[in-house]
Amino acid sequence: NVAFDFMGRSTTYKTLVKEIEQCAKALKTIGVREGDRVTIAMPNCPQAIQMFYAVNLVGGICNMIHPLSAEKEIEFYLNESESVTAITLDQFYNKFENIRQNTKVVNIVIASIKDELSKPVKAGYMLTEGRKIKKIPEDAPVIRWKEFLHMGKHCFYNYKVKRTGKDPAVILYSGGTTGTTKGILLSNMNFNALGLQTIAASGFSPIDGLKMLSVMPVFHGFGLGIGIHTALIGGACCILVPKFNVNTYAELLIKKQPNIIPGVPTLFEALLRAEKLENADLSCLKGVFSGGDSMSIELKKKVDDFLKAHNASVQVRQGYGLTECVTASCLTPKDYNRVGSIGVPFPDTYYKIVKPGTTQELDANLEGEICVSGPSVMLEYVDNPEETHNTLRRHEDGRIWLHTGDLGKMDEDGFVYFSQRIKRMIITSGYNVYPGQLENIIDGHEK
Repeated sequence: NVAFDFMGRSTTYKTLVKEIEQCAKALKTIGVREGDRVTIAMPNCPQAIQMFYAVNLVGGICNMIHPLSAEKEIEFYLNESESVTAITLDQFYNKFENIRQNTKVVNIVIASIKDELSKPVKAGYMLTEGRKIKKIPEDAPVIRWKEFLHMGKHCFYNYKVKRTGKDPAVILYSGGTTGTTKGILLSNMNFNALGLQTIAASGFSPIDGLKMLSVMPVFHGFGLGIGIHTALIGGACCILVPKFNVNTYAELLIKKQPNIIPGVPTLFEALLRAEKLENADLSCLKGVFSGGDSMSIELKKKVDDFLKAHNASVQVRQGYGLTECVTASCLTPKDYNRVGSIGVPFPDTYYKIVKPGTTQELDANLEGEICVSGPSVMLEYVDNPEETHNTLRRHEDGRIWLHTGDLGKMDEDGFVYFSQRIKRMIITSGYNVYPGQLENIIDGHEK
């Protein structure tokens, strides 16, 4: 089966496993050891996937960051995670080189998009995007991707490290519940549980031979947890999209006929305006999932109408979650939704609504803070025990609950409704005004 398709070039699961092992041997050869942190600053491309699983294989921890981050931010992420190795693309080399001396990074591995393209696509790429990339000096203190993989040939000893579900695997970044950037440490169990729960909640069997359009970025919980990991452990094919652009996205929808499209509300807004999709047949779609931000009732209606007009037999299903539990933890059931609801909790995941600032549970239909407990809840905020203690609390029932900092309620049947961030409230003339309500009104305006 094909594991992923990247700009027209397919890689089978068998080849992917070989590439991951070769990459793991190379990491061992350059000195990456158990517990070391490796920064991956990449868009959705084959090398990012190989590296993500290879780091895990040698017992390291992946530190996932946005490649378009400013130099100072990159420096912060490298130091916050105490990374010893970093991998990025040739076009971001200068940013890393400029701040390298302020970090503990020993090795920088430089990959290139062109190395993963088929010959005809590569020629086109070099004439367009490839021309804009500054040439890296011959003597630059970096390891180029091909050399890096070649180093793996010198590793004959055991490079696989035995790991358990509790072991840390990935650091992702988020504003957290207070708005300052924090590293979120997630375990092997967190990612695997998320994948299995998503497959179960979405109602797809892993052997359906499905294709997922993986456009959400790999440095984001949604992109990494669902667009890559869930798809791969479910045996699906990921159609990797390195850079979101409405036209290319529309072309891929028509040409590749994917079955599943996860995205954020702004992506679906853009699709509604895509001219290329005017007469497109989208009957291939079996699942359309929105997350990462709340989708207004109006926008959901517009997207559902759009899908119906293009022969799709499905409606958009909303999810809710946060990076502190990798990504989604709640989803609209397959054939049933309630207006304004973000669905029901994933299997093995519990939700409760508490009075803000306390652990006191509220009755059905009363608004309070949403709390989540389950196997995808993070280990901790990296080196931030105080913030971890405020967010992960043991309640009277003996369970550890993640206090999300989000307001919402739950009805008698367990359907959850999200209002908004607790911090995201405007107080005017003594009244609490919620931006979410204003956004609903603005979204509903015909202009």
